[in-house]
Amino acid sequence: MQRAAQSPDENRLLAALSRPSYQRLAEYLEPVSLTFGQILYEPGDRIQHVYFPYSGVISLLSVVDSCKAAEVAVVGNEGVVGSSAALGINISHLRAVVQASGTAARITAARMRKEFDTHDSWKPELFHFTQALMDQIAQTAVCNRFHKVEERLARWLLAIRDRVGSNRFHVTQEFLSLMLGVRRVGVTAGATAFQQRGLIAYSRGNIQLLNHAGLEAATCECYRMVKKMYDRSYRK
Repeated sequence: MQRAAQSPDENRLLAALSRPSYQRLAEYLEPVSLTFGQILYEPGDRIQHVYFPYSGVISLLSVVDSCKAAEVAVVGNEGVVGSSAALGINISHLRAVVQASGTAARITAARMRKEFDTHDSWKPELFHFTQALMDQIAQTAVCNRFHKVEERLARWLLAIRDRVGSNRFHVTQEFLSLMLGVRRVGVTAGATAFQQRGLIAYSRGNIQLLNHAGLEAATCECYRMVKKMYDRSYRK
């Protein structure tokens, strides 16, 4: 098997492991590319691999039917996707789709479960991330219920920017409306308002963030709350 080429520092969860724990896990990590729009799991799919993103972003969506879904969380280089396999829960209940291209390391679900069962040293790190992910899902539900589309759009843009490490990324309005759980006309209105205020530039699915401070002022408190949740998870 080809080993993961990147340093563990490229993924915050892997970087939080002790060196012996990472070196043992690295024997089974395989480098893979993440392509925009790539679906890793659908609800009901068996989880074959667990992914540790190095770059790019994976969106987790709750699916109502073939035409309706809403984003409940995003995962970048702060964590892992498919970690329930470590507990023997190897059927996905969410759709996992790549919303920003990048790279990751993956490990088979079977090996993930074996490592989890036989080595205790990295369990706390996985539990801390899982708690932060659950908190993010809960905060996203509150945000979608109580906050305006523009606030949610600013939160989403900043969250993606933090994870890809760039002010430029690609996303279509159709995809963005799905992520925010709103009609496309709402996304168009919000993006237009941000362009007029000089906060972003948007053309043919290519977004550039022009004013980070302005976007932070436009977002709701959910952005900062979720960010603090993950920062606490990796604080030594």
